[in-house]
Amino acid sequence: MIKLVNVEKTYFSKAGNIEALKKTNIEVRQGEIFGIIGLSGAGKSTLIRCINMLEVPTGGQVFVDGQELTAMSEAQLRKARQNIGMIFQHFNLLASRTVFDNVAFPLEIQGMPKDKIAERVGELLDLVQLRDRADYYPSQLSGGQKQRVGIARALASNPKVLLSDEATSALDPQTTKSILQLLRDINKRLNLTIVMITHQMEVVKEICDRVAVIENGVIIEEGSMYKVFTEPQEETTKEFVKTVNDIKIPPMIDTESMKQNYFPGSRLLANLTFLDSGDRQEKSTGADQPLVSAIIKRFGVDVNIISGKVDYLKDLPYGTLLVEIMGDEKSIADSLRYIREAGVKLEVIGYVG
Repeated sequence: MIKLVNVEKTYFSKAGNIEALKKTNIEVRQGEIFGIIGLSGAGKSTLIRCINMLEVPTGGQVFVDGQELTAMSEAQLRKARQNIGMIFQHFNLLASRTVFDNVAFPLEIQGMPKDKIAERVGELLDLVQLRDRADYYPSQLSGGQKQRVGIARALASNPKVLLSDEATSALDPQTTKSILQLLRDINKRLNLTIVMITHQMEVVKEICDRVAVIENGVIIEEGSMYKVFTEPQEETTKEFVKTVNDIKIPPMIDTESMKQNYFPGSRLLANLTFLDSGDRQEKSTGADQPLVSAIIKRFGVDVNIISGKVDYLKDLPYGTLLVEIMGDEKSIADSLRYIREAGVKLEVIGYVG
């Protein structure tokens, strides 16, 4: 549906040139929700604006729905943009127009008859659950309601692609969840391809099918959301994952004396992650196994569960346990081997006295 081939964007100035994007290659499939995550200044907003040609790339090609946007005239581009909706961080609503008129605005520009506009706007306000706010002005709406209006307006011309540029960054956590749920529903109901720009791993975890990590204008990591979240390769990606999956070691555990190798009388501190890949034909991941009781019985170790939680990566469950394993060196080593062979992700934190 969307394909970027060696896309570059350089901003030229007397103070010096800034390479915002460097030979970027991305392919977004029909009907998926694709996340692009990066820190401020990484180039993610430039990237998404190159997709709809609000920013003209310095080099490379942009394809949307089989059409090369970078080869189009201005008139052709205006028509092609009708297939690409966009929602913004700060809503960009017209303050002097009602909710109804804001959603109707792009249809008026296209010259649609008034009766058809009224019908279409009514459908969209039902979709975003704002039919009863049709005559309100933006100043009378909450942040979440304003973003719902923005989403309705972006969908007005029945686009095939929806671009979201930090659409939840200005919202509180509860409102963010409701907007993400709305986007998921729209994605499923309309089979709409969505590209999400964000700096929040929580957004990626909640909604995305695949994700790319961008740093200094370069895509440094890309893959399924599940793979990137559970097996991050780059340091930047690992830092993003930590924001939602950080291990909290209680203060009563003396981490200052922690060592990476066993010493007599020490206890191993480890984090276990129980994953569900969603493929029931694969080898069991350990999520449905009595793992702790198994290693206690098999290897004679003692296990103390310090903390644990269950969360979801989109629709797939995963659980984490922070544990202490106590025993002699061999029994602890055998326990670790057994955990790994069970398909449970193991992070050895260290040995404490």
